[in-house]
Amino acid sequence: MAAEATPRINARYLESFTNSIVRILGRVTSLRGDSATIDANGSIQVHLNRDAHLTLNNAVEIIGKVQPDLSVKVFQAMDFGQNIDFNAVEAVVDATHRYKEIFYNTD
Repeated sequence: MAAEATPRINARYLESFTNSIVRILGRVTSLRGDSATIDANGSIQVHLNRDAHLTLNNAVEIIGKVQPDLSVKVFQAMDFGQNIDFNAVEAVVDATHRYKEIFYNTD
């Protein structure tokens, strides 16, 4: 059985991936209990699980499901620290969607 694709997206693509599992790399801009806001070429509200340990202003990669309200329910979160080239991140997101047949099904 093949693993489910988790396309890399940013805030611009949220609406296109409602009810889908995705990967998002962004900077943590606020933390409030079991939720946080990340900046991934726009603001995204994320609902954390108990295993997520985020640090304000650090980069984080989220694997989660886009909810109908365009927030993301986190399944897994990994702290990437502060040394991230977000221009490179955006280039990868753009390539993912320019050549989507390589990275995910559109069916």
